[in-house]
Amino acid sequence: MRDEGLPVLITGVSTGIGYAAAVDLAGRGYHVFGSVRSQADADRLQAEIPTNFTPLLFDVTDETAVRAAIAHLAQIIGENALFALINNAGISVPGPLAHISLADFRRQLEVNVVGLLAVTQACLPLLKQRPGRIINISSVSGKIVYPFMGAYAASKHAVEALSDALRRELMLYGIEAIVVEPGTTRTPIVGKFAAQVMKYRETDYGRFLESLAKQVAEREKSAMPVARVTAVIRTALESQSPKTRYPVPRKWFTGWLLPRCLPDRWFDRFIARQLGLKKEKLTPPRFP
Repeated sequence: MRDEGLPVLITGVSTGIGYAAAVDLAGRGYHVFGSVRSQADADRLQAEIPTNFTPLLFDVTDETAVRAAIAHLAQIIGENALFALINNAGISVPGPLAHISLADFRRQLEVNVVGLLAVTQACLPLLKQRPGRIINISSVSGKIVYPFMGAYAASKHAVEALSDALRRELMLYGIEAIVVEPGTTRTPIVGKFAAQVMKYRETDYGRFLESLAKQVAEREKSAMPVARVTAVIRTALESQSPKTRYPVPRKWFTGWLLPRCLPDRWFDRFIARQLGLKKEKLTPPRFP
């Protein structure tokens, strides 16, 4: 199915899964256009991926910049059309929903959900010509919700819903919309967790977050190599009969099958034991 030089756009290629996918696909003969948010990252990636790679400078939350960048992309590829859009750009904003600021919550959704749709809408005229393919990088959190990851999970549940709607709506044009759902992967986003949640250490959740931060640090050591995810992205890109979803959990049984098969209350109790979460006897207020 793959021809040399087929144009692919990947958002968020400065680090992590996006970077690894850009290196992998450029090395296999695709021409990768990758979005970055700074000129410094654009220059660095151009040096690190010297062939089959063109950086595009835009932030997915800036609609004007998105449309200008995609118009520039259209000028470059001309009549070749866009073979695939890989919506990878995303952030994680962890924290207890009782305390997370609404500004942080909005930013989580703006990047992971609204930004994804903005880029997709801008690219659709180029995708219709071939027709091309859309691959949305979701997460196991698009199906499974853990405490203190509510904002992130909400954004990835939304990505799952958008992907289903796009897949069904874009049948009109023959465009596939596919979801890749990685588990814990060895990328910079995992290493940021502890620093992000420690600002809530003075809340009622402080000691639970400290425990969870230690667990995440341990899990980081056994996180999946990013190559495992890029191999699945490549399968989704090249398969003549792609699946609608490609889950890539770190551990199939405990990280995917068990959480999805257990009744909600059973999984609640499993999480409570794991984190030591239980209802505490609060000291009644003392009045003068």
